[in-house]
Amino acid sequence: MIEPGVGSKHATTKYRSQFRIYVDIMRVIQREGNQTKPTRILYGANLSHDRLVKYLEELKSLGVIQESPLDEDKTYSLTQKGIEFLNDFRKVEDFAGAFGFKL
Repeated sequence: MIEPGVGSKHATTKYRSQFRIYVDIMRVIQREGNQTKPTRILYGANLSHDRLVKYLEELKSLGVIQESPLDEDKTYSLTQKGIEFLNDFRKVEDFAGAFGFKL
C-alpha cells in the first residue's frame, strides 16, 4: 500500500503559515539594519509583490512595522513593539527547540 503523498510533490512541499510569513518579513527588516526597501523584503521573505503589499499593510495595522518615505521610495522599519515581539518569539523558538519542536 502506498502512503498518501509519498512520492508526490505534496510530500515534500511545506507551506508557510501567515504567522510565519509575518516573522520572515520582520526578520528581513531586522537583518537589513532595521530599515529597508520593499524589494529587499520581497526577495528576503520570498513573496510575490501582491502578497508583500498585503502583509506589509497587515503588519503596519498591528503596529509592529512602520513605513517611512525616503525620497521617491518607501522604507520599512520595526517599531519598538516589533522589536520586542521578535525578541520574545526567539525565546519561544529556543524553548520549543530544546524539546525538539520546530516552529
